[in-house]
Parts: sequence; structure tokens; C-alpha cells
Amino acid sequence: MNQVADILKLAGETQQQNIDAVLATVVRTEGSAYRRAGAMMLICADGRSVGMISGGCLEPHIIKRAFWLTRNGANVQVYQTGDEQSDEDYKIEEHELKEHEFEGKAFEDQELSGNSYLDNELNFGLGCNGRVHVLFERLSTALPMLDIISHVRRTQQPATIATLIRFDSKDKQHLQIGMRVDVDAYIDSGKITIIDGNSTSNPAVSEASNTVISPIENTVEAAIEILSKYEVSDKSAEYIVLKNGDLSTEWLLQRLQPQIRLLICGAGNDVTPLVTMAKLQDWHVTVIDSRAQYATRLRFPQADIVMPLLLDDHEKLLKLSDNAAVALMSHSLTQDRARLVVLLEHSSYYKYLGQLGPRYRTERLINEIRAVKKNPHVLINGIHKLHYPIGYKLGGDGPEALALSIMAEINAVMHSQTPPAELSDTKVSDSEYLENKLLDTKFLDTNLLGGKLLDTKLSETVAMSGAETLSCV
Repeated sequence: MNQVADILKLAGETQQQNIDAVLATVVRTEGSAYRRAGAMMLICADGRSVGMISGGCLEPHIIKRAFWLTRNGANVQVYQTGDEQSDEDYKIEEHELKEHEFEGKAFEDQELSGNSYLDNELNFGLGCNGRVHVLFERLSTALPMLDIISHVRRTQQPATIATLIRFDSKDKQHLQIGMRVDVDAYIDSGKITIIDGNSTSNPAVSEASNTVISPIENTVEAAIEILSKYEVSDKSAEYIVLKNGDLSTEWLLQRLQPQIRLLICGAGNDVTPLVTMAKLQDWHVTVIDSRAQYATRLRFPQADIVMPLLLDDHEKLLKLSDNAAVALMSHSLTQDRARLVVLLEHSSYYKYLGQLGPRYRTERLINEIRAVKKNPHVLINGIHKLHYPIGYKLGGDGPEALALSIMAEINAVMHSQTPPAELSDTKVSDSEYLENKLLDTKFLDTNLLGGKLLDTKLSETVAMSGAETLSCV
């Protein structure tokens, strides 16, 4: 299941079919929660839905109530995942569901404020002891946001969006729950740019819709000024409460990031499960091989790009590796050597580099590359970023186990996580030792004999390697 891509696809289909829908977005979590802020779910009036905002616990309830909750505009609900659900909560839910129809017909014509948390906090008795704040809005309102997400995915350029979640003010003309502000546009122009469906003049969000409004409360402009200087954490979303005089506003600040890009150099059969697992996580996947008969769309239908790439096309290789995770798994010394020559010297391009095969094979390739380099120091940064053998030592056998180990390692690197020592096969001391040896000319002149390293410590390092399945010369 590819949730973001599936949501974008279903949203497009509902537009074409003139079917109404509601977008539910997690805007804040407290305590234990299954999904982070920014997680989305799309509920259609014809019964279709896609995406998850919890582990499946809240979804049935949300599907039943989404259209009623949004009948007067965007609305925020709070769901508790504590130990017990109170009798009062049961009565509230039972009364609403008796009178409510899925298509969004109201059970009572009571006046609802767009600035209120509509219900009491509902406790679902899950035992997780957390709270999940969810923004509900009709697709017509949420569509510009989905357009921006699509634009970020196409261009690989991030965008920063601030969404108003709650405010303490009687000014409902300029302030509405779900109002979104293009923070990047404010940084560039100094003007408040509200993202809606009226125009397309803002290059920062390109094909997304927006309009510049004036006047707007000075306090809100001051809030956007503060948000524009706020550094979003690695979670890419922060819930921020701002107070300025009598006005208090609460915002979801999102740094919309492009998909993680995976470049696989090699198109063997063991690449197939890696492509599948990467697409399950909504990664952008490119498969290349110098052998055109292997790099075909028929062999890798799930990949975003499949193409033959000549070994001397260095410019294209670097372009494809830009901000990507690169996995070298061609099972060919010639191919791996040609790719490593370029990638080790240009380590600033990619975020991760992994080489399939036993350690002595990779060290042999590095030594051969070093032998033809006038300045071996250009390889040092690349060697520091190189993971070999590729993947964590998770156990198991076969292409699927290998793919899982590779995905685990890339995920950890891309999200700046440090793995337990027993999972990683490369020790810092060994890496530093190899680096020193690679810069030792005498060592390089005598280090190979029939593909074997003669250095005692490096030989011991080779003997320690474990993730050497599916490797060959």
C-alpha cells in the first residue's frame, strides 16, 4: 500500500467522477500514537477510502462521521487512546450514529462553529494513553494542499506550509480552521499568501492554487513571521502555539519533503524484491544497468524509471544519484568498479552508498580504483559513506531477506538513526584502518595477489564479514 500516492490517485478520480470526499489529517499527537502529524486519510461519499491515521482503531469511527463533521466547514477533533471509554462518550457517539447517514446528511440543524472542537474528547479505550488531533475538511478545500504535495513529488523540491488549526478570536472573516499559508512565498516576498483555489500566480507552489489577500490581522502576519524562521525537526511537522496580545493561534507547520529516491545499479533477479519493498514505502525507484537486455520495464514494472546506462555516462549517473540512496548490486566487477570510480569521488551527491558482496571483494575494488588515482584523498569521503557488505545482518536467506536488510539500513541512514552494533558489519576502527592503508603507497603496490589481501589485519576483517549472500565477481 502506497498511501500518499493512493490518496492523490483517488482524489483525482473523485474529481473526475464528481464525487465528494473528506480529507482527514493528523495535525497533532500527544503521548503514544501510531501515526505522526501529517498522516492523511481520504474518505469518499461512495464508500471508498484510502490511507490511515491510526493503526486501524479510529478509522471505522472516522469513516462514519467524516461528512457530518465537515457539513459547516473544516473541523478538528481530538481522540483519546486511553484505557477506558466513558459512558458519556458512548452516548454521544450512539446518538450521532443513529441519526447520521454516511453521505453527510445532518442529524440536527444546530449551528456549529468552525473554530470549535466539535465533540468532547472521545476515549477509545485502546490502552495507548495518547491523544490524536485530526483535521477534517472537504476535498474542495483540501485539494490545493494535495496539489502542492503532487508538485513536491514531481519537482523534488520541498515546500513549507503552515495550517491554522485553532484560534481564539471572533474574526471569522480572515481566520478559518484549515487556512493554509505558503511560508516559502512569505520568505521570498514578505506577503501573506493564502493557499486556496482562486489563482495560480505563485511560483513557489507552481501548479498549486493560491491568492494574496489583504488586509489581514497584524497579529496573524506576526505569527507567519515567526513561523517563517522556525526550523522544523526531522519529523517534518511541528505543532506550534503562538500568542500575540489577545489572539492565540495554533498551527501545524509542515516541511513537505520529496520522496526518498533509490538508485539501484544492477538489474539482476534479486533486485525485484528490493524494488517492491521500496515502492511499499512510497520511494521513487530507478533501476539502471549497462546491459540493455536486463534493464527493461517488463522486468521491473513497479519501478519509476528503468533504463540502460553506459558505464562511461558519468554525468547521468551523478544526476540520478543526486540526494538519493545508491545500491550497487550488479554482480559484475566491471560494472561495480565503473560506478564506484565516479561515486566515491563525488560523495556530496548521494546520501547513502552501499555495495553488494563480501568485504574483500569491495576492498579489492577500492584498491584497484586507488591505484589509478593521482590523488587518493578524493576517495576518502566516499569511503566513509560506503556501506559494505550492503544491508544489516538480520539473518535469513535469499533475495527477499537481502532486500529487507538493505531497506533497513537505508531507512536508518536516511532518517539519521544509529543501529545497534550487532546489526552493522562495518566497524569504525576497520574503516579508519582501511582508509589509512588506501593512502599508503607501499601497501597499494603489494596488497593484491590473485584477488586476496595480504595485509594481516585486513584479512582478519574479511573473515569477520557476514552479509555475503548473493555475491559474486
